[in-house]
Amino acid sequence: MEFLTADWLGTPVWFWLAFIGIVIALTVFDLGILHKEDREMGIAESLKLSVFYIAIAMAFGVWVWIEKGGDLGMKYYTGYFIEKALSIDNVFVISLIFTFFAIPPKYQYRALLWGILAVIVLRGLMIAAGAALVQEAYWVLYIFAAFLIFTGVKMFFAGDHDPDVSKNPVVRWISAHMRVTPQLHDQHFFVKVPDEKTGKLVTAVTPLFVALVVINLADLVFAVDSVPAIFAITTDTFIVYTSNIMAILGLRALYFALSAMVHRFYYLKYALAAVLVFIGSKIFVSDFIMGGEKFPPVLSLGVTAGLIAAGVFYSLWATRHGEDAAPQLPHDEIRP
Repeated sequence: MEFLTADWLGTPVWFWLAFIGIVIALTVFDLGILHKEDREMGIAESLKLSVFYIAIAMAFGVWVWIEKGGDLGMKYYTGYFIEKALSIDNVFVISLIFTFFAIPPKYQYRALLWGILAVIVLRGLMIAAGAALVQEAYWVLYIFAAFLIFTGVKMFFAGDHDPDVSKNPVVRWISAHMRVTPQLHDQHFFVKVPDEKTGKLVTAVTPLFVALVVINLADLVFAVDSVPAIFAITTDTFIVYTSNIMAILGLRALYFALSAMVHRFYYLKYALAAVLVFIGSKIFVSDFIMGGEKFPPVLSLGVTAGLIAAGVFYSLWATRHGEDAAPQLPHDEIRP
């Protein structure tokens, strides 16, 4: 009992164990019951499963609110909404990666699941490192804040361009140093193939494995924006990590609906740019204008949710007649 009530990173151990238990239960339920077999997920099923994951995240926020107080409850929801909105950008990049490697929809869900399990660990390491930095030197938050403002301004004025997966250094390295099969082998990441010279069976990776690696690296790039954004809201490690992971857990379910209509959210990037500038500015306003007083969490959540909602609704309105505002996904790429 003493172990469960012991403090770890500012939060009792049993809080962490409860959250890990929820993540494991959701993963087992999702993979072991809902998706025992590889199959294509339709938009309707994607939306229903997304609503389920959002409901779980909202309910978890209520628990956080009750157990840790309204202030941290508000910050959890703010972090969750920011990460959820930023994940829409991930969807576009993931779509490009799957298209480049010609991964059929029925295998995409399983690849996303393994990718998200890796993200849970990688995000944990990044957040732990960020928390240690902030604890040792508070001024690191100012670097985070300035970076968010810079990123937001850059995102607002950046043009549209499709990332060229073929030029990705990881893809080139894997192709040069590992055997990559020219075709998929169902849902397998590794297969045995005969060596061209000796004829002996050797291990090779499939395009599905390469796609998984590139997706995880792409998430690390996105985390460079999202992790500092949540640290700018709160330095409570439990809130930073749980809000991040809860948003990511539902991404694989939401992916199939969003990937089919990602062009409808074209103008959301401007709202996200404004959110990043707002979150970054908040630290400077709080410390240098408000004399160190905390920026009101209710106002922070309201502004964040308002900006994201405005971006979503304006995007849907602007593309209501089917105009394809976003760049088209490439269809003529050559697989490695």
